[in-house]
Amino acid sequence: MENKLYESQHEDFRAMCREFLAREAVPYHAQWEKDGIVSRELWRKAGKAGLLGIGVPTEYGGGGERDFRFPTVLTEELIRAGVTAPGFVAHNDVIATYLAERTSPEQRERWLPGLCSGELIAAIAMSEPDAGSNVADIRTTAVLDGDAYVLNGQKTFITSGENADLVVVAAKTEPKRGAQGISLLVVERGMPGFTRGKRMEKMGWQASDTCELFFDDCRVPVSNLIGKQNAGSAYLMAGMPRERLSIAAVAVASAEKMLADTLEYARTRQAFGQPIGSFQHNRFVLATMETELTIARVFLNHCVSEFNAGRLTVADAAKAKWWTTELQVEVANRCLQLHGGAGYLKETPISREWANSRVQTIYGGTTEIMKELIGRSLGL
Repeated sequence: MENKLYESQHEDFRAMCREFLAREAVPYHAQWEKDGIVSRELWRKAGKAGLLGIGVPTEYGGGGERDFRFPTVLTEELIRAGVTAPGFVAHNDVIATYLAERTSPEQRERWLPGLCSGELIAAIAMSEPDAGSNVADIRTTAVLDGDAYVLNGQKTFITSGENADLVVVAAKTEPKRGAQGISLLVVERGMPGFTRGKRMEKMGWQASDTCELFFDDCRVPVSNLIGKQNAGSAYLMAGMPRERLSIAAVAVASAEKMLADTLEYARTRQAFGQPIGSFQHNRFVLATMETELTIARVFLNHCVSEFNAGRLTVADAAKAKWWTTELQVEVANRCLQLHGGAGYLKETPISREWANSRVQTIYGGTTEIMKELIGRSLGL
């Protein structure tokens, strides 16, 4: 099916992304997966190529492009190339957005050029050992003391937690107010009292560095507060539709890649003297996935267009996130099954995609939370 979402400038950008990744990422990615972390050099090269801070104003070194189709193209090409995506998606589509839209001119001058050049890598820290989807449950606190907040607490499952130079931390500045007493603070590498746990070993996304973060009487200057005190929950909620749309883009691109790889395998792998794709059951499985992914792509493209027009609702972003990520998991299961024993080998692309897919229904808000949001939108 012809994809009518993109125009010539987006396809030109796609070609540039594809060439960059083929040259600067693909040859080294296997080593990064063994290392458990992407080289910082790739970030600097990505910044030089204009792949970071796509939506950041040009005066700070960004692309100044608010069209969400551009970061979506980059996401699709990261997936197509088999390059670890979570850190880049979070850096570009989540954190850079917060820092471009919610910060003061002084803060933007201080942080945005580095985020766009790749000299600074960013992470966002919300999840805690006892707090996931419900931000009201977070225990990390920030107590105002003169010209600084004294930050205490622990964050976990932090994407780019090891590589990060700037971490947007959600903390309670007025604990008695629950979710209405949360603020966002930027913690910078080297601040006393800020330490990192050991790198977490995950089932998937092996090259995406993930770790725990610890704050022990970490003094964060008041000048590192994002926006207004106690407005952090509102800022996070406002940014969720974009984050969930980014996750949906990863889901659809990943599922499309798995299906394309499996179709090729089904055409060439022989069993009982014929291609395995020629058996009716297998043909029906492939036909089902093709149909489901066509529908998913149409809805994703619709949501991207709605986001660009400023009309994407919380409910529609939740629909896109839960439907596409659950479909991604299903496609991964079916495609691995069609690969048979070969699909179970760790080095095969379908094996890696299967492992990468599982977290998609969890982070950015679980499927259950997405359904709850949609249900509330129905007045229930």
